[in-house]
Amino acid sequence: MHNLVLSDAASQSCQQHLAALRVELLHNPPGEGDFQSTEHTLFLSLASRPLSYLQVQDGKRYQGVYRPGDMLITPAQTPLFVRWEGEEHCLKIQLGAEFLQRVAQDIVKTAGDRLQLRPDFQVRNGQLEAIARLLLTETQQPGLGNPLYQDSLTNALAVNLLRHHATTTPHLPTYDGGLPPPHLRKILDYIEAHLDQEIRLEALAQLLGMSQFHFSRLFKQSIGLSPHRYLIQQRIERAKHLLKQTDQAIVDIALSCGFNSHSHLSKQFRQVTGITPKAYRTG
Repeated sequence: MHNLVLSDAASQSCQQHLAALRVELLHNPPGEGDFQSTEHTLFLSLASRPLSYLQVQDGKRYQGVYRPGDMLITPAQTPLFVRWEGEEHCLKIQLGAEFLQRVAQDIVKTAGDRLQLRPDFQVRNGQLEAIARLLLTETQQPGLGNPLYQDSLTNALAVNLLRHHATTTPHLPTYDGGLPPPHLRKILDYIEAHLDQEIRLEALAQLLGMSQFHFSRLFKQSIGLSPHRYLIQQRIERAKHLLKQTDQAIVDIALSCGFNSHSHLSKQFRQVTGITPKAYRTG
């Protein structure tokens, strides 16, 4: 058996390893191959024109024309055969099986161990496509990505797969009231004390002994911002204070606020305020 050309050295890969995620951008000439992984795999067609595929997985055969945005979902340990005609351009996202199982257990405690993904051919899911494209964007900018944002996207990807592409439809809990004030203060104090460091969603959730899924939703209910948006906001606020109150070099301010470089701070600062750090300092 041949390795599927999707992982061939000729493919142009922008692969990044996050905690439970692997992202690859693939370009392949016409071909065919077999594929099987210990991880759950999502293939998203990015080709500029429709592409004919023959696909076989889980004993089922499918033949069709994939348009940009069409997806193939292959659960972990599921053998897949693919043949495609024409130049292939697709995004391949792999999610750790143990991570997905943990998310399932967190959101549906009584049946999480029984939730399984189903193999799906040529499906369309606008929200899932948007998450996948955002993950690609994040992993294509080494050193400039936001780990907290990447964690949030990874969790959103897992929940969407479980909600729309599992063998049974889980009943997801609803949330009201947000975090209790002492819990919220604990999180806000932690973020304030670690603005210059990498902050992960898992670390924040563990401070309160809850899942990342629950924490993200309760946090946003509490202050109206997602954890990563709040983190960016607070880093920018600290940068604004240092720009006005000190004569530190902008690159030093960037590093002390958790940005990787002068340009990283400038990009985020302009997005939030509409001006550059230098213009803010002299304004």
